[in-house]
Amino acid sequence: MLKDRFRKFLPVVVDLETGGFDAINNPILEIAIQLIDFEGQQLVLGDSHRHHIKPHEGLEINQESIDFLNLDLNHPLRVAVDEKSALLDIFKVINKHRNLYECSRAILVGHNAFFDHSFLLAACDRHDIKKSPFHPFSLIDTVSLGVLATQQTVLARICKELDIDYDNEQAHSAAYDAKVTAEAFCKIVNQFDERV
Repeated sequence: MLKDRFRKFLPVVVDLETGGFDAINNPILEIAIQLIDFEGQQLVLGDSHRHHIKPHEGLEINQESIDFLNLDLNHPLRVAVDEKSALLDIFKVINKHRNLYECSRAILVGHNAFFDHSFLLAACDRHDIKKSPFHPFSLIDTVSLGVLATQQTVLARICKELDIDYDNEQAHSAAYDAKVTAEAFCKIVNQFDERV
């Protein structure tokens, strides 16, 4: 059972795109989660969910971040929701999946997981959201797993070593990065489990 593999924690891959590096002062602009399922003793990718997010009022957006992400916040096809609605919807999805696998908490899996976790904590604090599904401080970081499994820390290089397709054109979209991070996470854990 999935709950037995991670000490009753449900691994959920999270990726955020943000308007800077400061979790307190810069907004979340995109959030995506990739759920993990368990089939035949293997971790596999489950459903994915994402939201474009309206920048929270009063927070600063660094133009360098927008340029790096190649993001047009005013694009007519960018259907964005407010930050609190996005978080509550994502948390509802995670809790349903957590209950399915009888897990006690979710644990955030991410590439540089501390970054995404710090922004989630700040956003929950902003909106007085008391019940995040995620463990408050434990994380699984694919940078650490990647360097152990492949001697690489950059996601694109980890994917190359693991024979996972990586498209630089799609990188830095939350949905794509969450999917690729999840593929790397599953492959590293599955390969490790096959050896023991």
